[in-house]
Amino acid sequence: MTVLYLGMRYLGILCNAITVWSCLPTISLTDTGVISYIVQEWINVLVFIMLGVVMITRLYAMYERSRNILIFLSVIFLADNIFNGVVTLMVTLHLSGEELILSGTHQCSIDFGDDGLRLDLIIWILGSVWEVLALCLAFWIAVKHFRELRQYSTGNITGDCFTVLLKSHVVYFVSFLAVSCFQLISDFSQALSTVDQNSLKAQIYSEFLQIFLIAQIGVLGPRLILSVRKYYAELVADSDAATAMTSIAFQERVHISTGNSV
Repeated sequence: MTVLYLGMRYLGILCNAITVWSCLPTISLTDTGVISYIVQEWINVLVFIMLGVVMITRLYAMYERSRNILIFLSVIFLADNIFNGVVTLMVTLHLSGEELILSGTHQCSIDFGDDGLRLDLIIWILGSVWEVLALCLAFWIAVKHFRELRQYSTGNITGDCFTVLLKSHVVYFVSFLAVSCFQLISDFSQALSTVDQNSLKAQIYSEFLQIFLIAQIGVLGPRLILSVRKYYAELVADSDAATAMTSIAFQERVHISTGNSV
């Protein structure tokens, strides 16, 4: 998990660096536009793999290490990522850029080829289906477990842990939903030729997409790991504090007992 956490953090930093690099005036816009788009596409693939591994691990723990749920999620996740990798490779191989001058401003127009936008659209749709599936599975097992806790009153530790898992999952899902909506609107508009990618509306969509994407990669993705670690760190701290208080009380009793005997 530490490797996944660091990977998502540094990929988020890399996204910021690419955005700044693409704005440098000393480099050709066609070079920066095409290269930055290709790198960001492969960053999306890598981040999706990392986040998927985190999601599978969380659901595997929530389902009490069920082998069936692990196989089910792994098969779907593997098939989805193989498709994403092949499609991303096809899109990036046929990618080209053209430098345009619009109202005295130099811009890079990305040409995705004949089916590039449609394939990218399919990738995001499948990614959205995966996230919805993960959220539904998390809610289903959490509701089931909360009902069992209410019936048998077995304690609050597991319930609190499930609450932490659900809160971080919902926050991450909202971020992913925002990114998916902006990306799907952009892809649909360009695929149907209703919006020019160099227009002001398309540029605004692109900027919002970059903001949410960086937040998802560099902040909310790692929070899926940090939230659980923080919860267990608090449990350990509370346990150590309780142990220390018990030890102090025991020592006081021994001291009083010894004093009385003398």
